Amino acid sequence: MTELVRAAVLTGYVLTMESLGANPLPLLREVGLSETLLANPEQTISRRAATQLIERAVEVTGCTTFGLRMAESRGLANLGATSLLIAHAANLRDALAALNRYRDRINSKLVIQMIDIGDGVLIRQDFAAGETEKSRQSYDLALGVLMRLCTEVLGESWRPKLVCFTHEPPPTAELPLYRRLFRCSAEFDSEFNGLVLDPADIDRPSRRADTALADHARKLIESAVSPQRQSLIQQVEQSILLLMPSGHATIQTCCSLLGMSVRTLQRTLDAEGTSFSEMVHLARTQLSGQYLANPHNRITDVAEMLGYGSISAFSRWHVQTFGVTPKERRKAH
Repeated sequence: MTELVRAAVLTGYVLTMESLGANPLPLLREVGLSETLLANPEQTISRRAATQLIERAVEVTGCTTFGLRMAESRGLANLGATSLLIAHAANLRDALAALNRYRDRINSKLVIQMIDIGDGVLIRQDFAAGETEKSRQSYDLALGVLMRLCTEVLGESWRPKLVCFTHEPPPTAELPLYRRLFRCSAEFDSEFNGLVLDPADIDRPSRRADTALADHARKLIESAVSPQRQSLIQQVEQSILLLMPSGHATIQTCCSLLGMSVRTLQRTLDAEGTSFSEMVHLARTQLSGQYLANPHNRITDVAEMLGYGSISAFSRWHVQTFGVTPKERRKAH
């Protein structure tokens, strides 16, 4: 049986290839993928094809840190709706528990363990038993994403005690990338892949902890995992909420998830007296107030969670909708 993963696992592939002066399209075709597939992060693709793509990219570009470069270009939002649950978790322990619980929505083969090692806590990453392709790039990519997740919960000033890789040391010229991404000493030829943290980091309260928003995100994910009988309007609303954090709440992506044509969805929504753009606007109108009410959410965080690529785009929408800037609205409350 073909093992599937979200297309989001390849977020950053095109950008990284282009930054290295290589054409990303031939390799996509070689492994049976396309740029159109990657445009929808919720689309499922072959896990083996994704792994082969990254390894072939290393061969073509000669860049042994390709996976880490992909991770460096990512944000928490690339985890989809799960990112909302992680971002508003009470602490890192809860965030990692959520990542493990909903790993089927991210990468079902990835397993994360927390191990007490005396003067530190090891967050170890492995791929599930039965994995036939041990890909250095897959491990590096996953570890880079884990670092971004921990930073999101613990803050930009946080840094781990040590990062460990089972592979051999990279070329000396590539070491600055490791220092920039992990901000700590790196150990190579290790017995495991993972981060070593100070024990106090695991339960330190997150600056963005919000029980209400975390519960909202959990219910949203649960409804997607175990869908009940829903009207089309409810399915579209759910799809918008799932896709919004990654910036892909478009009618094309939504239709792909629902398995229908754009024309059919437009016609159906029109009969209900609404439109896709109106539904996206309504969702943003409702969620913006909740997100801004949490003083620990930076304006940039709110813009990202609502699917905006920049603060300026979010601010323009906010002024047009509410007549004031996000900062002014926050002060008023």
